[in-house]
Amino acid sequence: MARPTFATRRRTELFDSLVALLLAEGFAHLTLDDIAARLRCSKSTLYTLAGSKEQLVQAATVHFFRSATEFVEAQVAEASGARARIAAYLSAVGTALDPASDQFMVDLNAFAPARAVYERNTSAAAGRVQELIAEGVVAGDFRDVHAAFAADLVATVMVRIQQRAVRENTGLDDADAYRELAAILTGGIEA
Repeated sequence: MARPTFATRRRTELFDSLVALLLAEGFAHLTLDDIAARLRCSKSTLYTLAGSKEQLVQAATVHFFRSATEFVEAQVAEASGARARIAAYLSAVGTALDPASDQFMVDLNAFAPARAVYERNTSAAAGRVQELIAEGVVAGDFRDVHAAFAADLVATVMVRIQQRAVRENTGLDDADAYRELAAILTGGIEA
């Protein structure tokens, strides 16, 4: 396997630092000058990552969700059995969202391009849960539930989590809401 070049490593490090900054503080209030100062780089360096602050935020959001997906799938790969795999999946989504501050989530929801990235990932996650449920039904780990219906139910809750409705109605942040969803879902479909 080829080793990443210095430029590729530096770019990844910058994106990782950018993601950490945005997750911790949000992004609506930050200027490119602020971001460059906080990341200890020049604005021209930031422009090598994206052409504007908006494009930078969108690219960082994509980077965050790509990394989160890799983490989540690694957790699923370590789990054995359908119930454990679904619990691992949803719990890992919660863990991946732990670093996201309330301000980041507010800013994400208010910025359409970043919100669209979250929505695409939520949709993909719902599809993945449907696959895991269907595998569990076939394996006899789950009662014969309609996998598409169960996944649609999960997708509805996931969208409500993403849209901040669960937070507003229950006080649960996104990470805790995903963990609760995992507990309810896996307990409700056991064989």
